Amino acid sequence: MARATRKRNRGFTLIELLIVISLILILVSIAVPVYNQSIIRARESVLRQNLFTLRSLISQYTLDKQKAPTALEDLVSGGYLKQIPNDPMTGAPNWTVDQDESLMSIDQSDPGISDVHSSSSATALDGTAYSSW
Repeated sequence: MARATRKRNRGFTLIELLIVISLILILVSIAVPVYNQSIIRARESVLRQNLFTLRSLISQYTLDKQKAPTALEDLVSGGYLKQIPNDPMTGAPNWTVDQDESLMSIDQSDPGISDVHSSSSATALDGTAYSSW
């Protein structure tokens, strides 16, 4: 009777512990890349939304003021944005803007912004450059 109780209290063998640790490592090695990829997909989604919003506001500003904004700060000073959003790929509000050489109205002296892109030189999951979006 004493032997039976002694065997129950012995704990796990080294083989059992190695098997459990191996299974945990296999699961972690699968989960980490999936997690990292989901982080990248989320940043790409935020980038697409920020680009859509900035482009829409540039169009609204151009239609309202009859001239394109000369800088992104014009959208803030005009009340279209509270602040310029950060580029999720670079972590700073350092967007690359395309200046339109044509003038929208006679009284406009400087060319304005026609489009905005990410400043990141990295490539997306689909293989395209973020700066080309």
